[in-house]
Amino acid sequence: MGKVSAVLTRLAILVIVVGVGGIFCAGAQGQAKQEEDGLRIGTAKIDITPQKPVKMAGYGSRKGLSQAVHDPLSARVVAFGTNGEQLLLVSTDLIGFYDGTAEFLRKAILNEFDLKPGELFLCATHTHSGPSLTVDGEKGHPNNLEYTKNLKAKLIEAIRKARGDMKPACIGAGVGYCPIGANRRELQFDSRGNSTIKLGRNPYGPTDKEVLVMRIAEPNGAAVAVLFDYATHATSLGPRNYVISGDVLGLAEQFVEKIVGGGTIAAAFAGASGDIDPWYRVLPAFNNEPGWIPEPVLLGTMLGEEVVHVFRGVKKVSGDGDVKAAFATLELPGKPRNETAIEKDHPPTPLNITAGRIGEIAFVGIGCEVLTEVGMAIKAASPCKHTFVITHCNGAAGYLPPKHLYIDRGYEIKSSPFAPAAADIVVKQASKMLHGL
Repeated sequence: MGKVSAVLTRLAILVIVVGVGGIFCAGAQGQAKQEEDGLRIGTAKIDITPQKPVKMAGYGSRKGLSQAVHDPLSARVVAFGTNGEQLLLVSTDLIGFYDGTAEFLRKAILNEFDLKPGELFLCATHTHSGPSLTVDGEKGHPNNLEYTKNLKAKLIEAIRKARGDMKPACIGAGVGYCPIGANRRELQFDSRGNSTIKLGRNPYGPTDKEVLVMRIAEPNGAAVAVLFDYATHATSLGPRNYVISGDVLGLAEQFVEKIVGGGTIAAAFAGASGDIDPWYRVLPAFNNEPGWIPEPVLLGTMLGEEVVHVFRGVKKVSGDGDVKAAFATLELPGKPRNETAIEKDHPPTPLNITAGRIGEIAFVGIGCEVLTEVGMAIKAASPCKHTFVITHCNGAAGYLPPKHLYIDRGYEIKSSPFAPAAADIVVKQASKMLHGL
């Protein structure tokens, strides 16, 4: 009985050590093999909060400059590499890269680091409470011109830091769900009974509630970074707000970083959310009355808590899996913006699609605002176990709706530069690229 007792004691100690120590990297060849040719990851975070009042993005009716800062804006970089292949994910607390700024920034980054187009995912969380980017010396506000120029330098600095600090690491993924996003295509009727689709809240419309989370850890299990993808506009705050904020996704990032601690960065990516708004939308300001939790903070915290729950539940991580990337610019059937009629010989609309894969985890970056059913179709067609569908990535072409919504019309349909057939082509192309990886 003494020997049995000793064995049981050693097993109990092992269980305790594993439980306390957390998650350890699983790899077929062990840590020595991983350090030689396994997955290596580097991370960086840099502050991109405007230091001067700026023109704010997202609402045409908002004419003045920003007046204050509620919470900081950041750029977060995660660099992946293995066997000579690399992938660079950059998440920025910005609305997106409109008016030529996508190519302005991408060209600088690609040239600086000798990257292939598919190796860079330059993404925005789509906050409508941040600065507008501009490279237009005639129409752009001087403060925004200066901000955009400085942003280029800051992104290059952060990417250099992440690439220069790449170490053996392990990844794993998990899925949760969050209710804060709501379909905004609300059916309304006028006094004569005529119907129309307006921006509002449609609680019965399609939404993608999935919260996809990647855990990045050192071989000993220590957390390095959290990546998460969720489909919602960052529009809790509306055009009467003149305070800088990351809104829902930015506040969720900050919450996760605070809770996980240890210098872990949390990078958010906007999923297919062209027709999805936060449950509380376009509010005039942060409500600071006693006892009230401001809606952007409430929603951001709810999302952040789900991210942390999923992050803590990811028990299996691995340093195996090659890094692969691909890039394509599609010429899609187009239509005039702000019109519903489609001309017979209207020119095509270009759209950038970026695909990446690390083991069983895939990324599809689309350079436009993808409506949620299109994103769900891409996930369903993916050959990978987990697929991050990322919008506002490497471009800003406009709304991409599914074909069947063109009958109902509405804001997203009217303003879209794409004809009805475009979305199906994008789903097929994304699937083809992922299978090719």
